[in-house]
Amino acid sequence: MLKIAHLGPTGTYAEAAALAYAQIELSDTDFCLQPYPNIAQTLIAVAGGDVELAIVPVENSIEGSVTMTADTIWQLTATLQIQQAIVLPIHHALISIATNLDLIETVYSHPQALSQCQEWLQQHLPQAGRISENSTTAALTTLATLPHAAAISSVRAAKLYNLPVLVQPINDYPDNQTKFWAISLQPSTTGNCTSIAFSLSENAPGGLMTALGFFANRGLNLSRIESRPSKRSLGEYLFFIDIETDVNNCPQLKSALADLDAYAETVKNFGSYHTIVIEQN
Repeated sequence: MLKIAHLGPTGTYAEAAALAYAQIELSDTDFCLQPYPNIAQTLIAVAGGDVELAIVPVENSIEGSVTMTADTIWQLTATLQIQQAIVLPIHHALISIATNLDLIETVYSHPQALSQCQEWLQQHLPQAGRISENSTTAALTTLATLPHAAAISSVRAAKLYNLPVLVQPINDYPDNQTKFWAISLQPSTTGNCTSIAFSLSENAPGGLMTALGFFANRGLNLSRIESRPSKRSLGEYLFFIDIETDVNNCPQLKSALADLDAYAETVKNFGSYHTIVIEQN
């Protein structure tokens, strides 16, 4: 039985991404889903061998990168490997037992969901406080006893918890998507995108330009570059980049990575993988 970790509790978008991945990639494999209370613990579970796969959010089309995912995969001793990327459409709903919006005093959800609906909340619920939770479904277990509260989650989650949907969709932008990674300890065998992270030994003029030049000079296109604090000192960063090619079949990328290995302080190669795009419901 293949175990797949995801952010819980039941009904999260991460669980929906895990189910979509399993349906497409694991149709002949028995699997079970294992929810964890936060993103870091899902990654720790796969790094420690407690589960075979973890499905974690990486980037949202509106709010950008999910920093907990980036920080955790860098900090873990094991270099985790990306099996697949899953792009999931996100349609937020306001879930509440309140009979109208005027009765709602508090809105609960994951910080990303609250941010993705901030304009709607300001227009329709300016009186309501906003409380961050570990996931979009964390508050749903008690929402039936809170007549003046609401949660932002999915219609699917509302059905799972037998709760009424007051308004949907409420996300500020209709083409809201989140990219998830399916991560394991085993590398993918092929892909059209390679993800790495690296740190530099010193904060010197032109240091980042030199590192990126290893790819530019070989005609390799970078589709994403992101910096994160190293957490060692103010102004010191590490960098995550996506390269649009497969490391297994691209001598230029292998050569660029060899130069980066010799130049950088630390390099983590998370492997090459394909992307699954889930159709809009």
